[in-house]
Amino acid sequence: MNWRLLALAALAAASPSLAYSADQPGSKAGDGSQAWYTFTGQLNGQKYATADQITPDNAAKLQTAWQLHTGDISDGSKKDGPPSTVWSATPLFVNDTVYVSTPFYRVLAVEPDTGKIKWTFDSKSILKGLTQGELKTRGVAYWQAETPVAGEACQKIIYIGTMDAHLFALDADSGAPCTSFGENGVLDVNQWNTVNGKWPLSLLQPPTVYKNQLFIGWAGKDWAEAVQPPGSVFAVDAQSGKLNWKFNAIPPDLDPKTGTSNVWTSMSVDTDNNLLFLPVSSPSPDFFGGDRTAPMPLSTSVTALNTDTGAVVWSYQIVHHDIWDYDTNSAPVLVDMRQDGKTVPALVASTKEGFLFVLNRLTGKPIFPIEEKLVPASDVPGEQAAATQPWPTTPEATTPDQFPGISALADLSSGGYCSRTMAGLRYDGRFTPPSLKGSLAYPATAGGVEWGGGALDPTTNTYVVNSSSVAQIYKLIPRADYDKLSAAPGASEQGYFPMTGAPYGLQLTTFLNPLSMPCWNGPYGTLSSYDMNTGKLLWREPFGQVQKWGFYMPESWGSVTIGAPVITKTGVIFIGASMDSRVRAIDLKTGKVLWTSLVDAPAVSEPAVYTYKGKQYVLFTAGGNSILEPKVGDQLIAFTLPN
Repeated sequence: MNWRLLALAALAAASPSLAYSADQPGSKAGDGSQAWYTFTGQLNGQKYATADQITPDNAAKLQTAWQLHTGDISDGSKKDGPPSTVWSATPLFVNDTVYVSTPFYRVLAVEPDTGKIKWTFDSKSILKGLTQGELKTRGVAYWQAETPVAGEACQKIIYIGTMDAHLFALDADSGAPCTSFGENGVLDVNQWNTVNGKWPLSLLQPPTVYKNQLFIGWAGKDWAEAVQPPGSVFAVDAQSGKLNWKFNAIPPDLDPKTGTSNVWTSMSVDTDNNLLFLPVSSPSPDFFGGDRTAPMPLSTSVTALNTDTGAVVWSYQIVHHDIWDYDTNSAPVLVDMRQDGKTVPALVASTKEGFLFVLNRLTGKPIFPIEEKLVPASDVPGEQAAATQPWPTTPEATTPDQFPGISALADLSSGGYCSRTMAGLRYDGRFTPPSLKGSLAYPATAGGVEWGGGALDPTTNTYVVNSSSVAQIYKLIPRADYDKLSAAPGASEQGYFPMTGAPYGLQLTTFLNPLSMPCWNGPYGTLSSYDMNTGKLLWREPFGQVQKWGFYMPESWGSVTIGAPVITKTGVIFIGASMDSRVRAIDLKTGKVLWTSLVDAPAVSEPAVYTYKGKQYVLFTAGGNSILEPKVGDQLIAFTLPN
């Protein structure tokens, strides 16, 4: 037990109702086993497991402990059937049970050592793409009373959100609705969607739970409208659903011109200092800002709120006047840095650009240097791109500053298509603005670090993060021309997005040749390790493999990834995330692969690592994501060492 545990135990004693938080006694399961009780493992976002049975020396012996198939799967091919599924749920292990949601918005409670289902709950939610092209879920959330009353229902609660903005509260032991929450166990979050309410506030990410509150963000319809619902975070009572406070990232006077800057991914909490850290996304329309030039300092930012009141404590904007869809897309990872014999309370915010912003988490001030660099001006009529952008120099970015060059193989195999296309594009390095002729965006909105973020070993302050190298083409099209092009047959497959209400529509395509080969040099995905006390890069390795035409490309190419790593006490990294539908164990010290296993589809969420009845398990959802490849799955699979 460390000093943080003692301090938080004291906090628990003073709190009327307490959910699990980093290092609290509640992070233990009922038999003393190590739990995985929130989306990122702990509220500090570290994705760190103290489980110590699996080591670099024995990881190669891992074998399947159990698996199940949920049946909640769709490839979108059935006429009048559900859209394709994207299963990105991180399972929870808490209350001696594994809990996981499915893309059909059901909850499964599962025995952690056998995979036998204890109970299921069906929300009977509408299975349509109301805001997304696919059915998505990133999991469930868990709350419990400080001292659960035996025999009384809903002393422990599981929450599941749906695309149509309903949040269900279920008794964790039985799966029965908690009728005192919302209306008979269902909270309609869309009741607060009163400004520019063009579509429901989809609850695809589970709420963040702390003390007796749920912090709820939401997802919307990307790239569709210029004016959208303003970015809101709702704090509600965990037992009743009553609204305690509401945070808006966009100044109210700008509501008629823009929207979003929402929080669609996980959040993290500093339980010692009562701070909630929000990864705030970009405003709409995402790729043209000429109609929203007034200051929006909270957009595309890391923002710290007081958990009790929702008041802004500090905010740091990571992109000024965002016209690249560079959402802040993962929960900041909290780290107590050790510098000059002192402990510095910090956080690490990873980004789509591949930048890592290391900030003092109490003040928002940079700990390592961040320059304001001059960046290219826009040549689009009506646009006013920001003159400078924040540019961290330490730690080293996960992606290079310059486009890595045209792939000779892709260019040759397509008769020079790649080089000809590149010659016609605008490219001036990072932050090249969208243009009418077409701009090369590198890294693009699909690049850098995606929504899983990184993981931290707090004993050494080693930070590990996977990152993608993706080049895309952004082309703005005047409204009249766009309307003609988008009405043509096959337009939906050509990357057209309306941004209705803006003077331009958008064509966004990944820079591939006609054979679907990347036109740029790899590696297309990496795994990097940093000493977060100094910001020094320890190692970087290509990660994953591109799978195409039934073949696996060379390991040196790496793979575009979606998902996140987990680190264990013994120095093992567990991660899925790659195109090749493999899950891996990797040596934290060297970056070398220790073990792999082929699963049914890409595992696009971080795994859960837990111990139960004295045995350590690593649990993956293998659900797939069309961004990586058109493969879907419904496999929940646990690995362990042989007896």
